[in-house]
Amino acid sequence: MTRLSVNINKIATLRNARGGNLPDVVKAAINCEKFGAQGITVHPRPDERHIRYQDVLDLKPVVTTEFNIEGYPSEKYLKLVSEVKPAQATLVPDPPNALTSSAGWKTVKHKDFLKEVIKHLKSRGIRTSIFIETDPEIIEEAANTGTDRVELYTEPYAAMYPKNPKKAVEPFVKAAKVANECGLGLNAGHDLNLVNLKYFAQNVPFLLEVSIGHALISDALYYGLENTIQLYLRELK
Repeated sequence: MTRLSVNINKIATLRNARGGNLPDVVKAAINCEKFGAQGITVHPRPDERHIRYQDVLDLKPVVTTEFNIEGYPSEKYLKLVSEVKPAQATLVPDPPNALTSSAGWKTVKHKDFLKEVIKHLKSRGIRTSIFIETDPEIIEEAANTGTDRVELYTEPYAAMYPKNPKKAVEPFVKAAKVANECGLGLNAGHDLNLVNLKYFAQNVPFLLEVSIGHALISDALYYGLENTIQLYLRELK
Protein backbone atom coordinates (compact mmCIF):
# COMPACT_ATOMS: atom_id res chain seq x y z
CA MET A 1 0.00 0.00 0.00
CA THR A 2 1.18 3.50 -0.85
CA ARG A 3 1.92 5.51 2.28
CA LEU A 4 0.09 8.75 3.06
CA SER A 5 2.16 11.67 4.36
CA VAL A 6 0.03 14.62 5.48
CA ASN A 7 1.44 18.06 4.74
CA ILE A 8 0.42 20.31 7.64
CA ASN A 9 1.50 23.65 6.16
CA LYS A 10 -2.11 24.84 5.90
CA ILE A 11 -2.62 24.26 9.61
CA ALA A 12 0.21 26.72 10.20
CA THR A 13 -1.26 29.16 7.66
CA LEU A 14 -4.48 29.30 9.65
CA ARG A 15 -2.59 29.82 12.90
CA ASN A 16 -0.45 32.56 11.47
CA ALA A 17 -3.48 34.46 10.16
CA ARG A 18 -4.56 35.24 13.71
CA GLY A 19 -1.37 34.95 15.74
CA GLY A 20 -1.04 32.89 18.88
CA ASN A 21 -1.03 29.12 18.73
CA LEU A 22 -4.50 28.17 17.51
CA PRO A 23 -4.65 25.77 15.80
CA ASP A 24 -1.67 24.04 17.41
CA VAL A 25 0.59 22.65 14.68
CA VAL A 26 2.22 20.10 16.98
CA LYS A 27 -1.13 18.82 18.23
CA ALA A 28 -2.38 18.61 14.63
CA ALA A 29 0.60 16.47 13.66
CA ILE A 30 0.07 14.15 16.63
CA ASN A 31 -3.60 13.79 15.71
CA CYS A 32 -2.83 13.12 12.04
CA GLU A 33 -0.64 10.22 13.12
CA LYS A 34 -3.24 9.00 15.63
CA PHE A 35 -5.87 9.06 12.88
CA GLY A 36 -3.75 6.91 10.55
CA ALA A 37 -1.31 9.14 8.64
CA GLN A 38 1.91 7.29 7.93
CA GLY A 39 4.02 10.43 7.71
CA ILE A 40 4.09 14.15 8.38
CA THR A 41 5.38 16.60 5.77
CA VAL A 42 6.35 20.23 6.32
CA HIS A 43 7.74 22.81 3.92
CA PRO A 44 9.32 25.75 5.75
CA ARG A 45 9.84 28.73 3.44
CA PRO A 46 12.25 31.63 3.94
CA ASP A 47 9.44 34.06 4.87
CA GLU A 48 7.92 31.50 7.31
CA ARG A 49 4.44 32.38 6.06
CA HIS A 50 3.15 29.00 7.18
CA ILE A 51 5.45 26.45 8.82
CA ARG A 52 8.12 28.22 10.84
CA TYR A 53 11.61 26.90 11.43
CA GLN A 54 10.78 26.65 15.13
CA ASP A 55 7.78 24.47 14.26
CA VAL A 56 10.12 21.99 12.64
CA LEU A 57 12.24 21.85 15.78
CA ASP A 58 9.11 21.44 17.92
CA LEU A 59 7.80 18.63 15.73
CA LYS A 60 11.00 16.59 15.77
CA PRO A 61 10.48 14.95 19.20
CA VAL A 62 6.78 14.19 18.68
CA VAL A 63 6.56 12.82 15.13
CA THR A 64 6.68 9.03 15.45
CA THR A 65 5.97 8.14 11.83
CA GLU A 66 8.06 9.36 8.89
CA PHE A 67 9.07 13.02 9.11
CA ASN A 68 9.59 14.62 5.69
CA ILE A 69 10.99 18.14 5.37
CA GLU A 70 10.59 19.77 1.96
CA GLY A 71 12.41 22.85 0.81
CA TYR A 72 14.91 24.58 -1.41
CA PRO A 73 18.39 23.49 -0.28
CA SER A 74 19.57 26.88 0.95
CA GLU A 75 22.17 27.13 3.66
CA LYS A 76 19.42 27.76 6.24
CA TYR A 77 17.39 24.76 5.09
CA LEU A 78 20.39 22.45 5.14
CA LYS A 79 21.35 23.60 8.63
CA LEU A 80 17.82 22.93 9.89
CA VAL A 81 17.55 19.52 8.27
CA SER A 82 21.00 18.51 9.48
CA GLU A 83 19.95 19.38 13.03
CA VAL A 84 16.53 17.71 12.93
CA LYS A 85 17.62 14.65 10.91
CA PRO A 86 14.20 13.70 9.50
CA ALA A 87 13.56 10.40 7.79
CA GLN A 88 13.44 12.20 4.44
CA ALA A 89 14.46 15.51 2.92
CA THR A 90 12.61 16.43 -0.27
CA LEU A 91 14.46 19.00 -2.34
CA VAL A 92 12.39 21.45 -4.40
CA PRO A 93 13.63 24.17 -6.79
CA ASP A 94 11.33 26.92 -5.48
CA PRO A 95 12.49 30.54 -5.54
CA PRO A 96 12.06 32.31 -2.17
CA ASN A 97 8.80 34.06 -3.13
CA ALA A 98 7.07 31.03 -4.70
CA LEU A 99 3.42 30.65 -3.75
CA THR A 100 3.68 26.87 -4.08
CA SER A 101 5.91 24.33 -5.79
CA SER A 102 5.13 24.61 -9.49
CA ALA A 103 8.02 22.91 -11.32
CA GLY A 104 10.56 20.17 -10.84
CA TRP A 105 14.35 20.22 -10.91
CA LYS A 106 16.16 20.39 -14.23
CA THR A 107 18.49 17.63 -13.20
CA VAL A 108 20.80 17.88 -16.19
CA LYS A 109 21.47 21.55 -15.50
CA HIS A 110 21.64 21.27 -11.70
CA LYS A 111 23.23 17.82 -11.35
CA ASP A 112 26.48 18.97 -9.75
CA PHE A 113 24.67 21.17 -7.23
CA LEU A 114 22.23 18.39 -6.33
CA LYS A 115 25.02 15.83 -6.01
CA GLU A 116 26.78 18.01 -3.46
CA VAL A 117 23.62 18.65 -1.44
CA ILE A 118 22.54 15.00 -1.51
CA LYS A 119 25.97 13.80 -0.44
CA HIS A 120 25.80 16.19 2.53
CA LEU A 121 22.34 14.93 3.57
CA LYS A 122 23.08 11.24 3.11
CA SER A 123 26.25 11.55 5.18
CA ARG A 124 23.90 12.46 8.04
CA GLY A 125 21.69 9.43 7.49
CA ILE A 126 18.85 11.31 5.81
CA ARG A 127 16.99 9.74 2.89
CA THR A 128 16.73 12.14 -0.04
CA SER A 129 14.05 12.77 -2.64
CA ILE A 130 14.04 15.37 -5.39
CA PHE A 131 10.94 16.98 -6.88
CA ILE A 132 10.84 16.39 -10.65
CA GLU A 133 8.60 16.19 -13.70
CA THR A 134 8.00 13.15 -15.90
CA ASP A 135 10.63 13.63 -18.62
CA PRO A 136 12.63 10.34 -18.76
CA GLU A 137 15.92 12.19 -19.28
CA ILE A 138 15.32 14.21 -16.12
CA ILE A 139 14.60 11.02 -14.19
CA GLU A 140 17.66 9.23 -15.54
CA GLU A 141 19.85 12.18 -14.63
CA ALA A 142 18.25 12.29 -11.19
CA ALA A 143 19.67 8.84 -10.57
CA ASN A 144 23.13 10.26 -11.24
CA THR A 145 22.76 12.76 -8.40
CA GLY A 146 22.78 9.98 -5.82
CA THR A 147 19.23 10.62 -4.60
CA ASP A 148 17.29 7.76 -3.07
CA ARG A 149 13.91 8.78 -4.46
CA VAL A 150 12.16 11.19 -6.77
CA GLU A 151 8.81 12.89 -6.17
CA LEU A 152 6.72 13.33 -9.28
CA TYR A 153 5.05 16.73 -9.63
CA THR A 154 1.42 15.76 -10.20
CA GLU A 155 -0.30 19.08 -10.97
CA PRO A 156 -0.40 18.31 -14.73
CA TYR A 157 -2.15 15.02 -13.94
CA ALA A 158 -4.68 16.73 -11.68
CA ALA A 159 -5.42 19.41 -14.27
CA MET A 160 -6.08 16.93 -17.08
CA TYR A 161 -7.79 14.23 -15.03
CA PRO A 162 -11.39 15.57 -15.29
CA LYS A 163 -11.20 15.59 -19.10
CA ASN A 164 -9.16 12.47 -19.84
CA PRO A 165 -7.92 10.35 -16.91
CA LYS A 166 -6.13 7.83 -19.11
CA LYS A 167 -4.18 10.47 -21.00
CA ALA A 168 -3.48 12.34 -17.77
CA VAL A 169 -1.86 9.38 -16.06
CA GLU A 170 0.14 7.99 -19.01
CA PRO A 171 3.28 10.14 -18.54
CA PHE A 172 3.36 9.21 -14.85
CA VAL A 173 3.10 5.51 -15.57
CA LYS A 174 6.05 5.79 -17.94
CA ALA A 175 7.99 7.92 -15.48
CA ALA A 176 7.41 5.39 -12.70
CA LYS A 177 8.82 2.61 -14.85
CA VAL A 178 11.88 4.66 -15.75
CA ALA A 179 12.47 5.54 -12.09
CA ASN A 180 12.23 1.88 -11.12
CA GLU A 181 14.67 0.89 -13.86
CA CYS A 182 17.07 3.52 -12.50
CA GLY A 183 16.81 2.12 -8.98
CA LEU A 184 14.90 5.12 -7.62
CA GLY A 185 12.08 5.00 -5.10
CA LEU A 186 8.94 6.84 -6.18
CA ASN A 187 6.90 9.49 -4.35
CA ALA A 188 4.28 11.86 -5.76
CA GLY A 189 2.47 15.01 -4.78
CA HIS A 190 0.73 18.26 -5.71
CA ASP A 191 -3.03 18.65 -6.25
CA LEU A 192 -3.85 15.03 -5.50
CA ASN A 193 -7.26 14.79 -3.85
CA LEU A 194 -10.23 12.52 -3.14
CA VAL A 195 -11.39 12.80 -6.75
CA ASN A 196 -8.19 11.84 -8.55
CA LEU A 197 -6.05 9.95 -6.03
CA LYS A 198 -7.45 6.45 -6.40
CA TYR A 199 -7.04 6.36 -10.18
CA PHE A 200 -3.47 7.64 -9.86
CA ALA A 201 -2.51 5.09 -7.20
CA GLN A 202 -4.12 2.21 -9.09
CA ASN A 203 -2.35 2.99 -12.34
CA VAL A 204 1.11 4.27 -11.37
CA PRO A 205 3.34 1.34 -10.39
CA PHE A 206 6.01 1.32 -7.68
CA LEU A 207 4.40 4.26 -5.85
CA LEU A 208 5.78 4.35 -2.31
CA GLU A 209 4.35 7.57 -0.91
CA VAL A 210 2.07 10.49 -1.63
CA SER A 211 2.31 13.82 0.17
CA ILE A 212 -1.00 15.67 0.38
CA GLY A 213 -1.74 18.91 2.20
CA HIS A 214 -4.00 21.58 0.71
CA ALA A 215 -6.79 19.29 -0.46
CA LEU A 216 -6.71 17.09 2.62
CA ILE A 217 -6.81 19.97 5.11
CA SER A 218 -9.58 21.63 3.06
CA ASP A 219 -11.61 18.41 3.10
CA ALA A 220 -11.13 18.21 6.85
CA LEU A 221 -13.19 21.39 7.19
CA TYR A 222 -16.17 19.45 5.84
CA TYR A 223 -15.55 15.91 7.04
CA GLY A 224 -13.35 16.30 10.12
CA LEU A 225 -9.64 15.48 10.25
CA GLU A 226 -9.96 11.89 11.44
CA ASN A 227 -12.60 10.96 8.88
CA THR A 228 -10.73 12.75 6.08
CA ILE A 229 -7.48 10.89 6.70
CA GLN A 230 -9.40 7.62 6.67
CA LEU A 231 -11.04 8.61 3.37
CA TYR A 232 -7.64 9.27 1.80
CA LEU A 233 -6.22 6.01 3.14
CA ARG A 234 -9.19 4.17 1.66
CA GLU A 235 -8.41 5.65 -1.77
CA LEU A 236 -4.87 4.26 -1.52
CA LYS A 237 -5.93 0.70 -0.71
